[in-house]
Order: sequence, then structure tokens, then C-alpha cells
Amino acid sequence: MMSDLLVKVCGMRDAENIREVEALGIDLMGFIFWPKSSRYVSERPAYLPRQAKRVGVFVDADIDDIRQRVQDYRLDFIQLHGHESPDFVRQLRSVCGDTAIIKAFNIATTEDLFQTESYEGLVDYFLFDTKGKSVGGNGEKFDWSVLDAYHGHTPFLLSGGIGPDDAERVTTFLTSHKCAGIDLNSRFELALGLKDIHQLKEFIKKIRI
Repeated sequence: MMSDLLVKVCGMRDAENIREVEALGIDLMGFIFWPKSSRYVSERPAYLPRQAKRVGVFVDADIDDIRQRVQDYRLDFIQLHGHESPDFVRQLRSVCGDTAIIKAFNIATTEDLFQTESYEGLVDYFLFDTKGKSVGGNGEKFDWSVLDAYHGHTPFLLSGGIGPDDAERVTTFLTSHKCAGIDLNSRFELALGLKDIHQLKEFIKKIRI
């Protein structure tokens, strides 16, 4: 039973699409505050989720910028997707103590997992994404078997090119790994930042059976 699996949908910015995706019963919704992203949230959407937790995605942003976004968007989570150091995370904690933190890592080999060790105990979740040209949203998978070598205590979210045809593969992975949830984005899009509600609904139904 995967009913306790966290489902995060990232790269949102259209108000009506946000409303429709939230109605699917997802847990987390991501908003990208990195100006170089093609899914950058340049202005506050007319509707923000009220049931799903709000996640702000940042790439090497300064603490004041993050703090301001947390306040303006009432973020529940901060997702750090750049080269933020453990010291930076500690400083961020002191400023935004009530906001949960996700630290993302781009993974290709088992050696890439070593970088998580210095963040143990500092963040609430890790997110393992594909190492690609962009820091995220590449739409490509990495070799999930690499995560067999992950023995950390911090729960993680699986990301990187998960698409509508991957339900069985995701379910198989989840039964053999200590994975807290999955992160869905580009492979479920009709256009940049606009998600396919039907495909998401069918996929979530399959993995939560």
C-alpha cells in the first residue's frame, strides 16, 4: 500500500492548473524561484494551494531572498537545488526555523551520494535528481540502482524524468528502498508549467493502490 507516499508536483505557476492539480490529492506543490528556469514564477499566481504544502525551489539564492519568498508565498518547504553549503543551511534554519528544508542532489554514480553525508541532520528530506545540463527539470532518469548504496538516515524524494509510463517501475523501486516520495514535473506537461491533469490522475492512482 503506497497511500503514505508523498507526491510532489513541481514547476507550477498557472492558477487554474494549480487548483486542478491540488484537487488530485497531491501532498507537495513546487514553485520555482530561479530566474533562469523556464518554469520560473515571475509573479504570484492568482491561486495558491491551500491543502497541498507549498515548496519554494531555489538555486544558490541569498538568504534574504529566500526569507522574503517564504513570507510572501507562505511556503511550507524550502528546496535548495544549488551548491548551498551545510553552513548556509544552518544559517537558513536560524532565519526560517519553522520551514522544512529539502536539499537536492544531482546523481549519476554512487560517488555522488557521498555529498549527502555532511547534510545529515540538517535537512528534512533529500531529493535525488538526474545530473544533467540543467539543475532540474531535464526530463531524464538516472540509474535508480545507484540508490542501493544510499544508507543515510534522511528520507528522500525520487526525482528526474519520471513519466506516465513509469508507474510499475516506480512501485517496484518503492518496495525495495526507503523512499518517502516522488517528484513529478516535465514529463507530465502539456506546455511549460502546465500539467496534464488526466495523466497525473491516472499515474497517482496506479502508484497509490
